[in-house]
Amino acid sequence: MIYAYNEMYLNDAMMNLGELTEYAHDACGFDVDKTLGMFVISGYADRFGKGDPMVVCGRSGTELFQDLCNKCGIQREWPKAIVKYSTEEYYWIGYILAYYQWFCNKSFSNIINVIKTKDLLNMYPALHTASEDKAVEVIMDLYNSRNAINRLQAYRKGLGMTQAELAADSGVNLRTLQQYESGAKSISKASAESVIALATVLHCRVEDLV
Repeated sequence: MIYAYNEMYLNDAMMNLGELTEYAHDACGFDVDKTLGMFVISGYADRFGKGDPMVVCGRSGTELFQDLCNKCGIQREWPKAIVKYSTEEYYWIGYILAYYQWFCNKSFSNIINVIKTKDLLNMYPALHTASEDKAVEVIMDLYNSRNAINRLQAYRKGLGMTQAELAADSGVNLRTLQQYESGAKSISKASAESVIALATVLHCRVEDLV
């Protein structure tokens, strides 16, 4: 496994991104998805994802949020840093995102395009007391499932095919195909025959869909 950066910086990175998302939401009233988008646009996410010590541990999460806001042209009188003796859901969002990014070595841009705040809030009750690796397993399953959905749609639309046309040409039931594209069913659990048939019609590899 090739991690995103040296593990010696990981704990600071997790705490700082947790502080960033918590401060943005709880102290400043910012939408967390918007905040993470600004994190990417500002360039700080790329540096953070590579383990730049000046970003992952050289600044607090509060200072990092204020820096990225300034970089995005948002300037105001910022509230003081939050002092808490226990962590809650909006802290956990940043905390576990930092771990997931480090573990999977994906860019934050790719991650937040697929995994949204509401997904992590839904996971929080069951996973915030679980190990980080268990949380990564659940997030990874969701990420991979949605990526497969996006690829299936992308290949179909790239060929200018409707769902009905793809269903007819592949022999896959139209309702089942719609469920694959909506995420109601996972294509990774489809029969080998169905995936092969879809890949053949879409002129791609089976691995591109699963």
